[in-house]
Amino acid sequence: MPLQAKTEENKMLVRLIAHTNDPEKTVAAAAKLCYSDSGIQTLLEGLTPEKTAAFLQKLSDLGHASPIEHASFTFGIEGVSRTFLAQVTRHRIASFSVQSQRYVRLEDFRYVIPPEIEAIPAAKEQFIQAMNADAAKYLELVHALEDAHTKTLMAQGLSEKEARSKASKKANEDARFVLPNACETKMVMTMNCRSLLNFFNLRCCNRAQWEIRAVADEMLRLVLPLAPHIFASAGPRCLTGPCPEGRMCCGQMEEVRRKYQQLKGEVENG
Repeated sequence: MPLQAKTEENKMLVRLIAHTNDPEKTVAAAAKLCYSDSGIQTLLEGLTPEKTAAFLQKLSDLGHASPIEHASFTFGIEGVSRTFLAQVTRHRIASFSVQSQRYVRLEDFRYVIPPEIEAIPAAKEQFIQAMNADAAKYLELVHALEDAHTKTLMAQGLSEKEARSKASKKANEDARFVLPNACETKMVMTMNCRSLLNFFNLRCCNRAQWEIRAVADEMLRLVLPLAPHIFASAGPRCLTGPCPEGRMCCGQMEEVRRKYQQLKGEVENG
């Protein structure tokens, strides 16, 4: 069975599926507790939008980041590669739930084609051939392993149905070793606002890998309307100062700044 490449119908998808209720007010309440004699029972009183914005600006001015950890966002992400997975899980202050290749057999798995390969017909053809060869080898291994495990388990006294069920998972577990990094995956990911700001600093940068940068941009679009003061300066570090990459700088600071000004303008204008 042939694999299915990422198409317009099967493109990267990032959705915000849950978040802290009124995230900026939650953060402002935590900040208020730090800087006033308010008690817990009255903590939310008087937190008008104006006072909330003032507390958030004070946190930003002081560099006091811990209160923004009290607000978090949960994203559903699909149409991304296992290469993306390897990079995003380096952000350790986050929670991840990822589709398992042990429990989910990829009978007809999808894969992600890098834009640079997509743009060159000869390279794209070679890439697809490699994916199809990997798919065929994966299924050959799955079936060979499942048959062998089933026989062993039946010899140990299990019924054919029970043996086949256990053998199926065992086969998936080892056959997945031949799957490519291009193989599509999906996940649910949760980060608090402090981790998100760090994520945007690193992954919206031009030097970030193209796929995780695209995901980061979409995540930023989703959180900005809900916490505009917290994420007012979110994005690569060059938005608010010099590029930290030194000799490895992309040299496109002005273009990057225009890009994120436009992104935030589009969000503000609906």
